[in-house]
Amino acid sequence: MSEKQIVLTDDMFELLDESEKNSEFIAIQSKTFVKDSWDRFRKNKLAMAGLVFLTLMVLGAIVVPMVSPYGYSEQNMALRNALPSLEHPFGTDKLGQDILVRVMYGARISLAIGFATAGINLFIGIIYGGISGYVGGKVDMVMMRIIDIIYAVPSLLYVILILMVFGNTIQSMIIAICVTSWIQMARQVRTQVMSLKEMEFALAAKVLGAGHMRILLKHLVVNALGPIIVCLTMMVPNAIFTESFLSFVGIGLEMTIPSWGRLANECRQLIFTYPIQIIWPVAAICLTILSLNFVGDGLGEALEAKR
Repeated sequence: MSEKQIVLTDDMFELLDESEKNSEFIAIQSKTFVKDSWDRFRKNKLAMAGLVFLTLMVLGAIVVPMVSPYGYSEQNMALRNALPSLEHPFGTDKLGQDILVRVMYGARISLAIGFATAGINLFIGIIYGGISGYVGGKVDMVMMRIIDIIYAVPSLLYVILILMVFGNTIQSMIIAICVTSWIQMARQVRTQVMSLKEMEFALAAKVLGAGHMRILLKHLVVNALGPIIVCLTMMVPNAIFTESFLSFVGIGLEMTIPSWGRLANECRQLIFTYPIQIIWPVAAICLTILSLNFVGDGLGEALEAKR
């Protein structure tokens, strides 16, 4: 301390008034990643409309077959090819079966195939694409050449062979669709991992002693969830369309499984006499695929904006 002493008195300070203490405080609402993404997603009207439709479709697929007095295979030959009415809102088919119940039951089959296929593709794609993009070098080259070989054979050939060997069951259909559809997810994950693994947060985790699997799953894949989720939402309509197309041409599921494609296949025989019957399964396929695409686009904009 120098010879000159600094003396602080009460006159040098003045207490602020209570109303002035928070005059420079800026009120900003704290948002999590999910909250911020949801707020952006809600602003997309088409995405919200698609989400509402999908929610109603899922609820209808669960509730309608349970509460309806008609079974999906119950026949009434006295009411064959009936037009829509209060008793049968979608009418009846050539065997007197209620079309609404069959369409809603078909939603269970088609949506189950779509979401199950997307889940399997997600698991395989993250593991395969993540390892390929993280390790790189010769491992990446070999793994990509394997994908090229699988992709070189038309996917329809895989589907036909698997259905012929294992039968026209739901499980066989899921396996057949997944044989090649996981490649898209693997490539997407590989691209994201390769772009993220050289960033500072990944290098910091490596310096701190984190294991390779932890870095891959905990840091790289988590930070690439945006594009992965968007790719996942696009896989569901692709699987639904594939199953519907195969069932429509007669090489899909068994005749006893009323998926949307099978229902459309049954109604096409009466397309010139009772065209209204084919409208319901075709409309369900088109609107569901359109809604899933809207949701995927909305998620892409919401998550990309956050990045």
